[in-house]
Amino acid sequence: QVQLVESGGGLVQAGGSLRLSCAASGSIFSINAMGWYRQAPGKQRELVADITSGGSTNYLDSVKGRFTISRDNAKNTVYLQMNSLKPEDTAVYYCNADSVLYYSGASVKRGYDYWGQGTQVTVSS
Repeated sequence: QVQLVESGGGLVQAGGSLRLSCAASGSIFSINAMGWYRQAPGKQRELVADITSGGSTNYLDSVKGRFTISRDNAKNTVYLQMNSLKPEDTAVYYCNADSVLYYSGASVKRGYDYWGQGTQVTVSS
């Protein structure tokens, strides 16, 4: 059906930048919302940012002004530009795609809540 593959995580010093990418593959017709979540050790997974196919965005308060989410609908790819990184941004970052229309044989079906495998972001102080 639909697969999500993330890239771009790594180790960076506080104040540095990273850019995450997530490409969705499969027989995709369209994707409504794409987003980034993160989960730090011992904490619940939280929404970092998401973006609709029309470009509307939503951010976690603690990343506003530092992170920017964008997407390329033609490539079914979402990006997260992370600037001024802080140690508290350290987590596994997961890509999510929700409300996906995809081809299944001669028909089009809708699937929900697809996840990538996660990419580690570590910010050292």
